[in-house]
Amino acid sequence: MPAARTCSTWAPRPEGDRPGDPAHRRRPVKTEPRDARVAAQVAGGSVAAMVLTAAGCAVAGVLGAVPATIGIIAAAPVYAIGHLVVRARSRRRDVPVPVDEDAATLAALDALQATMAGKVPGPVDARVQRVANTVRQTIPRLDQLGAGSATAHTVVRTATSYLPEAVAAYLRLPREFADRRPVSNGKTSLTILCDQLDLLGAKMDDVFDAACRADADALIAHGQFLAEKFGSGALALDPNRRA
Repeated sequence: MPAARTCSTWAPRPEGDRPGDPAHRRRPVKTEPRDARVAAQVAGGSVAAMVLTAAGCAVAGVLGAVPATIGIIAAAPVYAIGHLVVRARSRRRDVPVPVDEDAATLAALDALQATMAGKVPGPVDARVQRVANTVRQTIPRLDQLGAGSATAHTVVRTATSYLPEAVAAYLRLPREFADRRPVSNGKTSLTILCDQLDLLGAKMDDVFDAACRADADALIAHGQFLAEKFGSGALALDPNRRA
């Protein structure tokens, strides 16, 4: 007679363990941070290097070349060197790349002039060139205005914001509308733009004068020193008029 089939007791899986269960799908996957993985790799490599070095020295000890205990001592520098190399590489990756602010300012001027080439009337082009040339001459002398001074910041903002935004607003308008249609106090958009460019040009001229003032004052002071030392007037320095 065949043996009776025994039915095992069935119990449902806990919620979250059944495939397709929402809780099962939402179960978070543990991930290790990148730094932790790198640290684990370094530690594992260091331990492996220590073990291999110790084993090699132990074999040499068995052969009578060196004592086996030297393996532990020899493994320590291997561990230290590996640790320092990994830390040095990590620090090099963390060092921010310095930004050349002067180059970025000049690049903004180049981009503006390239964008407006052939798209603006002569009066606008001439005024933009005037402002841009003054800014280019002022940039190398910004240190004369004082580190972090508001005046130096104005120069940078003129090149990167004030000047490009004024020209861009004009270029967004149809030429016929911008050049002929009065929009404010009887002025056209073209006239308003020229007024803004004239204001920026005058301001940049003042800033450039201020940036050069220190050297100009130094030249004046040097001339006074020479006049007091060698006589009044430039003729006193003429070698043909020696006393």
